[in-house]
Amino acid sequence: MTDSKSNWTAAGHEVSDSIELNPETAVLAAAINLPSGFALIAEDPEFGPAISMGMAKVEKLLRDALANSDPLIDASSRHLVEAGGKRVRPLLVLLTSLLGDGVTDEVIKAAAVVELTHLATLYHDDVMDSAPMRRGAPTAHEVWGNSVAILAGDLIFARASVFGADLGPEAVNWQSRTFERLCLGQLHESIGPREGDDAIAHHIQVISDKTASLLATSGAFGARFGGIPEFIEVLREYGEKVGVAFQVADDVIDIASKEADSGKTPGTDLREGVPTLPVLLLRQAAEHGDAEAQAAVELVDSDLTSEEALAKAVEAVAGHRSIQDAWNVARRWADDAIEVLAPLPEGTVKSALISFADAVVTREA
Repeated sequence: MTDSKSNWTAAGHEVSDSIELNPETAVLAAAINLPSGFALIAEDPEFGPAISMGMAKVEKLLRDALANSDPLIDASSRHLVEAGGKRVRPLLVLLTSLLGDGVTDEVIKAAAVVELTHLATLYHDDVMDSAPMRRGAPTAHEVWGNSVAILAGDLIFARASVFGADLGPEAVNWQSRTFERLCLGQLHESIGPREGDDAIAHHIQVISDKTASLLATSGAFGARFGGIPEFIEVLREYGEKVGVAFQVADDVIDIASKEADSGKTPGTDLREGVPTLPVLLLRQAAEHGDAEAQAAVELVDSDLTSEEALAKAVEAVAGHRSIQDAWNVARRWADDAIEVLAPLPEGTVKSALISFADAVVTREA
């Protein structure tokens, strides 16, 4: 009797150890759009092509890793990869590697590990948040249901773990500890602060775990597999701090922007009751007797099902000084990230890292 499973192709089963682009896939390199802050690298005659070709290889590896002969598994697991994204985490791996040996096959694989880990968490986050859209496309659970979306996320993380194992026990350890922090961050956000806890400190710890931890690992991976172990902890700390700045800025943009880049309606976090720094600062101001804040909090805590109610709440929060206070917090974290880079040698890579930290908190709301 033939085992029916023998006709299935495991995700990534035929991924080659050598990551080369053929003429058809090489065109990906020309299509790489670096996010704000990476212009210095894009314009560099040596590093620009290295990053573009490196990211094209990462894109190819992501798709190859998640390909599956079962049509449903193939479509669901590659859904978010093909929806695109900023790819900030793999970019940070590649960029930091340029301080050392540059973009090797190990660096490419490390970049794929962090992006696959990130994608896996998005599948789970969207189910928990009942989010209808991600990156301008319907979320996986909207298309295939919760069970398929959760299992697709698990499958993607499994593939990230296989790549991590290929890179050795140190990479496995770092990825495992990072995934632990990602889960703890989500759990602590779901549970909320305990009685007597500082709500703002709790929130910063949540986003440190949920967002910054993977950026910290990205910086560390770039140093480790770029052959510059002396800078591992510097770049890990940089990633941690810039990650907090990045998430705080995103929280502000969710409220203050006219059109969210992620495809989400402005104020989505308000409607879903997700704690964000602007709202926590608003509540703090209300507790201290700020009448404007108290009126805004009433709107935030009302029924936000209708677009009109949501728009009023967004306008009230966006008009309060808590928005600027949150921007200032993001700026301080970005400045701290830049300060951490002091031991790095002067040059294009260091300048690009500084530029990226600046761009994180100067994005238009």
